[in-house]
Formats: sequence, structure tokens, C-alpha cells
Amino acid sequence: MSKYSITFARSARKEIEALDGKVVNGIFPKIENLSIEPRPAGCRKLTGNKHLWRIRVVDYRIVYTIDDSSNLVDIIAVRDRKEAYK
Repeated sequence: MSKYSITFARSARKEIEALDGKVVNGIFPKIENLSIEPRPAGCRKLTGNKHLWRIRVVDYRIVYTIDDSSNLVDIIAVRDRKEAYK
């Protein structure tokens, strides 16, 4: 199994920087695991967009794309579940 590189959209980076440190400590291990398994148990493909996936981390959603041809996971958004799909 090949390892995936992880990149962050500028907007996702800003969202992470605005989060509480405790929340970030819970989210980052999940993001790091995406480099090993980009489609972990519990992930969902978002309807209406053939390229977006999401995983849940407590009350937050990590929205990302997967490019299998270049082994790349691009984090698009890290948001509270109430705001994640707006």
C-alpha cells in the first residue's frame, strides 16, 4: 500500500488555526491517518460532488478530495458539523 501526501487548502489551514488547541489535537491524528488510508471506516462520499469525501471527528467534519493517480489527499475544509456543508 502506497502512502498518500496530504495538502491543505488555504481556507482549511485558516479554519484549523482558528480552532481550540484541544480540538486540533483530536483532529490531526485523523488527518495523518488519511495518508495511510484515505477511505477509512466511517468516511462518506458527499452527494452532489463526485470528488468530495468527509470524515467525522466528534462535532467536526473534515472534507477532502482524493487523487489516487498522484497519491494525494487535499483537505478542503475542517468545520463544525453545523457549518460543514454550507
